[in-house]
Amino acid sequence: MPTPLTITTGRRPDDTAVLKAVGEIDMTNADTLASHLGKTSGRLVVDLTDVEYLDSAGLSVLFAHADRIELIAGPLLLPVLTVSGLADLMTIHSADTDH
Repeated sequence: MPTPLTITTGRRPDDTAVLKAVGEIDMTNADTLASHLGKTSGRLVVDLTDVEYLDSAGLSVLFAHADRIELIAGPLLLPVLTVSGLADLMTIHSADTDH
């Protein structure tokens, strides 16, 4: 049974695509995230502010798109993103700051 994950898409005023994930990202639903990322071309902001859990399957999906995405993450995920090395490959904004 897949872990609950809701993904919505939109655009910023500058026309940058935005993908917002809510729930948990793990091996049961990482393909859903990958599918949404694959459908969007060009620069993309991925808002993980409301993601409560992110495992290695989810990290792997983010690594695959590291050259074109920037992340927004809350304090729960920031250490995971830093230790994984993603912070060295892409811009990561804290949800506590303006983005």
